[in-house]
Amino acid sequence: MAKTNYIIPIFVPHKGCPHDCVFCNQKKITGNIIEVTGIDVEMRIEEYIDSIEDIENKHVEVAFFGGSFTGIEKEKQKELLSVAFAWKKRGIIQDIRISTRPDYIDESIMTFLKEYGVSIIELGVQSMDEEVLLQSTRGHVKQDVMNAVKTMKKFDVKIGLQMMIGLPSDTPEKSYYTAQQIISLKPDFVRIYPTLVVKDTYLEKMYVKGDYEPLNVEGTVEILKKILLAFLKNNITVIRIGLQPTENITMGNEVIAGPFHPSIRQLVETEIICDMLDFLFDQYNIRNLENITLQANDKDMSSLAGHKRKNVDFIKKKYKIQKIKMTRNNDLLDRQILIQTGLDEILYSISQYIQDAI
Repeated sequence: MAKTNYIIPIFVPHKGCPHDCVFCNQKKITGNIIEVTGIDVEMRIEEYIDSIEDIENKHVEVAFFGGSFTGIEKEKQKELLSVAFAWKKRGIIQDIRISTRPDYIDESIMTFLKEYGVSIIELGVQSMDEEVLLQSTRGHVKQDVMNAVKTMKKFDVKIGLQMMIGLPSDTPEKSYYTAQQIISLKPDFVRIYPTLVVKDTYLEKMYVKGDYEPLNVEGTVEILKKILLAFLKNNITVIRIGLQPTENITMGNEVIAGPFHPSIRQLVETEIICDMLDFLFDQYNIRNLENITLQANDKDMSSLAGHKRKNVDFIKKKYKIQKIKMTRNNDLLDRQILIQTGLDEILYSISQYIQDAI
């Protein structure tokens, strides 16, 4: 049985990056403006470790979030990493994660990070379109991403790449291009963030002046649906879609505009399942029936039904099904559904749908 993953988050202030990207206000996003010390890291790890029951059956990771870690002064990096590394050498934690910029990676930096036990590195790619990078004042170009990933692959680390959609001058086509370029780099995992207009950013000024129009939720879901399927088809794990909602990161507080939704990923997956059902009912000519049963495990039931049973109502109307019964079946795997028509049973999964229809 795989060990349960347990992440100990350490939020580092926006100190390692000299660039002011139009969308960025790390103080608002992380809620942290106080400099973190090695003592803080030690106390944080101790606090979390003490709260973890049956720790020998947990995979524990210390993750340094926020800012551009490798842009921090080298002594400060040593101060923070050495604490986490001491716990790793004791076998109590298994991974140390940092995030940084593509232009803040080279072989000497990677050698240093490996010496201090770093095993997972995330790069803020955001876009692979040069105009989007320029308009967002990222301060790096596409080639920096290519160079960084090539360098990182020489070392034994897991690589995560982060992308954003809806940045200034971005289009759905440019977002798809970024996703395809990321796929070609073969990272271990990705994160996808729809662009939000956060207070005290240049993007807020652009929005107020009418120089920037954010995506809406519906348009965002359509773009994310295609991108998520592309990553899944290429066996690349998407570990997050959208910012984690916090006291600050909510619409009307620090977020003033953009496609904020606390469950954006579920909206995307619900739409994918709706498309999959549509494909299945058409391919198997399931129509004009009095009743059918749809089964899924507990985790997938809400996505299968859709918000306010949107998916169920869509199928009933389009394929003239009088009644659709929803039943939990925990013998089914994640992203797997069973359709019972009375005469036939059709077992199908999203992975099959991706291969058959995408």
